[in-house]
Parts: sequence; structure tokens; C-alpha cells
Amino acid sequence: MKPEHRAIALNSLILSGAPPAAVETVLASARLNEFDRGATIFLQGERATAIYIVAEGWVKLYRISPNGTEAIVGVFTKGRSFGEAVAFRHDVYPVAAEAVTDCRLIRIEAEVILRLIREAPDFAVSVLSATFAHLHGLVGQVEALKAQTGAQRVAEFLLELSSCAAGPCTVTLPYDKVLIAGRLGMKPESLSRAFAKLREHGVTVRQNHAEIADVEALRDYATEDPGLAWSRGQ
Repeated sequence: MKPEHRAIALNSLILSGAPPAAVETVLASARLNEFDRGATIFLQGERATAIYIVAEGWVKLYRISPNGTEAIVGVFTKGRSFGEAVAFRHDVYPVAAEAVTDCRLIRIEAEVILRLIREAPDFAVSVLSATFAHLHGLVGQVEALKAQTGAQRVAEFLLELSSCAAGPCTVTLPYDKVLIAGRLGMKPESLSRAFAKLREHGVTVRQNHAEIADVEALRDYATEDPGLAWSRGQ
């Protein structure tokens, strides 16, 4: 595994707090898989045997309803992991995963993680902590759907992708904006209006890049009392 991909794995939610010895065991068995744009990573209903960390590119998770409608459940890019919960239970994937762009994924066999959980209590605690952090993030997404304005949800999404703590920053977006809309529970036209509103807060979108003039100012806007934002029509 290349040093840059190893660094991404080390900073992922599931491994960032794990004991060094356990991390080395996990990475020794990890493999880098490459997928072309549009390729299926796994299917809904397929037995879950692995956890994935995105090293490069974009991945979408989606469900197909009985009437054939596609519902986007999540969109993941560099450093984000998926598949943990069901893989730990030897369950089936409740969603399908597809490469939105050409991408490289770090594949970790679930059995390696489970063996370490049984053998190393410190590692088990770190995995439990990562699971709670992931759950907290999901709860935050649900709260955002109910409380934040559309523009605030988009601002928070951009901040999640940002690698900058302050100052100006450029964020890479997936080419298909429908994915972002689906991830944020919005219609594509609502997403367009939200991007237009964010121009007032220093965000400029050009093709698949969003330029943020001031990360801290955008964070203040994203966390502003939604009542104030709604009252201003934002």
C-alpha cells in the first residue's frame, strides 16, 4: 500500500483511535481495490464481509425501493469508511454501493477486525468509540433535515469535505449534483437555490469545485440558529 493510502487509512474514523499494534495488523491484510466509474462495489442483499475506506474518488450508497425508485443513502469521498455495522454482524448489505467516479478503495476484511476485537480489549473500545461517533453523525444529519435551512445543510456538507480549519479553501465535489441533493434530502432545484444563496456567504461553485472565501465565516453561518436564517429567508 502506498504511503498516501496508508495515511488515509490511519486517519479514518475506524482506525484513527486504535492501538498502533492493532492498526498494523489490520493494514497488513488490507488490500487496495480499483473501480471504474459506474462499477458496482456490492449489491443490496449481498452478504457483508468487508469494510471499505475511500482512498480516491467518490462512492454512493443507495437503495432500490419495490417500485424501482433509487434513494441515495450516502455519498463518500477520501477518508470516509462504510460497511462497518453490517460487516461486524455478518449481515447482508441493506444498500448497494457504486463508484460514482473512478475510485480506489481500501478493503479490510471484517473477520480481521472481529478477531482483534475478541483478542484486544483496547482495540474493541476504539471500534466502539468510532461506532458511536458514526451514530452521532447520523443523528446530526437527521436533525439537520428538520432544523436547518437548505443553504445551511449545503454549507455544512461543504465544511465536512473541507481540509481547512480557517481562511479560504477549495472543495472538490462529485460531478453529478443529484448525488449531493440526495445526500442532503433535497431536490436538485433546491440545491441550485441553496448554492445561489451561499454566494452571499462567500461560496462560489465552478463545475465540480466549490471555493470557500472564509471557512470560519461559513461555519458560523452553518451553525447559526435556524430560526434566524429562516426569518431572513435563507
